[in-house]
Amino acid sequence: MTSIYANTVMNLRTFGEEFNRKVLEGFQVSPLWHQGFIRDDGRTSYARTVKTARWEYSTRPTYGWGDVGSKQKSTAGWLAAFPIFEPHWQICMAGGLSTGWIEWDGERFEFQDAPSYSEKNWGGAFPRKWFWAQCNVFEGASGEVALTAGGGLRQLPGLTETFENAALIGVHYDGIFYEFVPWNGVLSWEIAPWGYWCIAAENETHMVELEATTNDPGTTLRAPTIEAGLAPACKDTCFGNLRLQIWEKKYGGTKGKLILDVKSDMAALEVGGGPWFNTWKGKTTTPEVLKTALQVPVDVEGIFGLAPFFKPPGL
Repeated sequence: MTSIYANTVMNLRTFGEEFNRKVLEGFQVSPLWHQGFIRDDGRTSYARTVKTARWEYSTRPTYGWGDVGSKQKSTAGWLAAFPIFEPHWQICMAGGLSTGWIEWDGERFEFQDAPSYSEKNWGGAFPRKWFWAQCNVFEGASGEVALTAGGGLRQLPGLTETFENAALIGVHYDGIFYEFVPWNGVLSWEIAPWGYWCIAAENETHMVELEATTNDPGTTLRAPTIEAGLAPACKDTCFGNLRLQIWEKKYGGTKGKLILDVKSDMAALEVGGGPWFNTWKGKTTTPEVLKTALQVPVDVEGIFGLAPFFKPPGL
């Protein structure tokens, strides 16, 4: 497998050289290769930036979104294959190792086997308000750990403005995927307008808690909104302090054996949308009929393979 990966990267580097010759500004991304060149156009008045950024690196995936060696999962369940909920979200690689370089305003930073992560959003806009946490650099674990958590107040399809709380926590640890989603359990959270994230969840077999803080002021980023298109609507930091704990669940719903207790000072944290007048305390509430439907093992790829004319664009 290592030699196959090395040969693939060599071929991608050759492809990258062609990209550099033919493309003046832009980027290209694949599961194993990422490169590009962009420059400031003078319109980012809301954040500090630099004149140019250039990068080129390869990535060796460690975790996708599911158990290692098993078929990977849709982050939001099989209904994500259809244009029902906005936005659509897929964690493509929960954890990986990247090697290459990034030039930030002409200064080059080289790295080897740096922790890496990738996800994809598509659709019309982000939720009305949302939160997000991601980390795959931890102290105190005997194996590789990758965490992604997020939630939002999203609009349900229909003629009226009806919203629901949706959230998830996904943890990969030592090759096993621990999934906490509204259709297999309950999630709750307490998120400050900035600086504090606390999320807890349980499913039939496990319980999880994560708590994160930051003193970093954060960086304002653009995000897709219903009202204003791509607008400065969220704030991020990669300097979060985070603690993650997972327990086995006892009969009766109490915490049993502690199987993971790790910390990090390199967590990525985000809040977005609004309004954020005060701390947001929320809990997932999913109708039983939807819970049941999402637990059905639907093979979406197989269905669209038999009837490709029903396949939504971009899937």
